[in-house]
Amino acid sequence: MIKKIFDLIESAEKILIITHVNPDGDTLGCACAMKSYIGEKADILVQVSKGKSYPEIYSFLPYLKKAKTLDNVENIYDTVICLDIASVDRIVENAREIFNKARVTINIDHHKTNKGYAAYNHILGSLSSTGEVIYEMFSISGKKITLEMAECLYVSILTDTGCFKYETVTPRTLQIAAELAEIGVNTADIASKCYDLKPKTMVMFQSYCTSNAKFECDDKIVYTLISKETMGKFSAKDEYTEGICELLRSIKSVEFAFVLKETSDNSTKVSMRSKQKDATLIAKKFGGGGHTRSAGCTIKKSLNQSILCLLDEVRKYI
Repeated sequence: MIKKIFDLIESAEKILIITHVNPDGDTLGCACAMKSYIGEKADILVQVSKGKSYPEIYSFLPYLKKAKTLDNVENIYDTVICLDIASVDRIVENAREIFNKARVTINIDHHKTNKGYAAYNHILGSLSSTGEVIYEMFSISGKKITLEMAECLYVSILTDTGCFKYETVTPRTLQIAAELAEIGVNTADIASKCYDLKPKTMVMFQSYCTSNAKFECDDKIVYTLISKETMGKFSAKDEYTEGICELLRSIKSVEFAFVLKETSDNSTKVSMRSKQKDATLIAKKFGGGGHTRSAGCTIKKSLNQSILCLLDEVRKYI
């Protein structure tokens, strides 16, 4: 399959590289690495609409400033490459139309819940990140990884492993990180850019959210509710919620941590983290998915109704 995918890339006339909604470091880093490899005939689509953007901390990545958005992307592509997109419902609006009409569709991912929705699928659910999947693809194929590509892939792996602290990290993951450093990646500089340059309002917002967390089941469950009002109070961007769930999970007694955010369509976006239990078993109950210790879903109910439904399922599980 790896050879076939590279053959399809070579023969394509115009390629669209799609990142998932609510883009993170893995999907963005992979998109930039793939764009760097393919060159001018490829465009990146970051699935955000007017007035929204990708997280500011990743603005140092190449090609993102010229990336297409849902507002300006055209249906001119014969080939679509989906990177780190666990399910087809995370391809939205006109991006879905482009995907459906493309002559060739390619799906590269590391989510174990990915069922393979494209014509050509390369999914390795045991790997730490889609960045690691792509590195192995280049390595197996003997493709040269430039410094620019290496920096992008390092961002992917660094951020999706939580600085190499998640259980998905294997000796091979660390070996790949070392090989990227040997290419010339300044690992300390990239870590600083990804984690040490948070806006003041983001820190204050996260402090507010964690201080208002609620505990259940002898402190085994912790959650915080983020309303549209709270987002407005801090002029918070969507990216400001990143990291809250991990912080709540770090509490010694906690097994499950949840962040529930009210969305504009009266639904609730849920991020969940666990220590030992399989978070995907809860996420799947609501049509979501992800990884064993990190999953998410969207519940088509109000914030208060959603937490009641979620708590009911989690109490049964633990």
